[in-house]
Amino acid sequence: MRKIRLYISSGMVLRMILRKRIIPLLLIVIPSAFFYMVYLTTSERIMPFEVASIADKLILQVSERNSSFVFFAVATVGFLSSYIGLSLIQEMVDVNKRLIICGYHPIELMGSSFLVLLVVIIFVSTYISLSMLLFFTPVSFAGFFISMVMSGLTYGCYGLLIGSVFKGELEGILLIVLLANIDAGWLQNPLFYSGAQNKMIIQVLPAYYPSQMAIVSAFSSYSTTKILFGSIAYFCSFGALAATIYYQKMKKK
Repeated sequence: MRKIRLYISSGMVLRMILRKRIIPLLLIVIPSAFFYMVYLTTSERIMPFEVASIADKLILQVSERNSSFVFFAVATVGFLSSYIGLSLIQEMVDVNKRLIICGYHPIELMGSSFLVLLVVIIFVSTYISLSMLLFFTPVSFAGFFISMVMSGLTYGCYGLLIGSVFKGELEGILLIVLLANIDAGWLQNPLFYSGAQNKMIIQVLPAYYPSQMAIVSAFSSYSTTKILFGSIAYFCSFGALAATIYYQKMKKK
């Protein structure tokens, strides 16, 4: 893999993203809108809930508003990252085919998409983490920020995978919305999880580890190292599958 090609293709992909004015707008507006709605619709009453990823079966007493802020932060980063990941693959298909004819390797092109995705994830995670300080200060700000990045990487690589498998934008968006809405947008809610019957189902979903890491970092001083490894395993699996399928579909025949 030639670094110069990787840098050139990454620059092309980044310019493509910035030319679509709706994408930078969404990255700013959606988190702000979600936080504002949480602020308007939640109360300060204290709610107990279980933290499943801690061996001591930790029960936290947190205000409904603060727990909702953390929950929606994870869901927002995941949803935006998966959409960007999908767009990076589907929007560049025709251009990348021509680049492959010119000598580029499919893995170089996938690598450039991942680099741009990583830049977007870091930007959104930083924006959301700093915005959280307007409402409350997480116990471990660094751990909370890392959990946002892990949520973005997990669902961003899921978006890359869906974009590599499906050509149609409608099918891709549907699959992203379904999983992101059910997983990060519903089942990972700590208040819902505490009363759930089949918790094993929730624990095998992609957003489980980032959500648990965000909750633990925001409201306790417990270590999140084991949870971090779970998140890494998920996004590496999605990323490896996406790269393999993309290579098989884009390689010269």
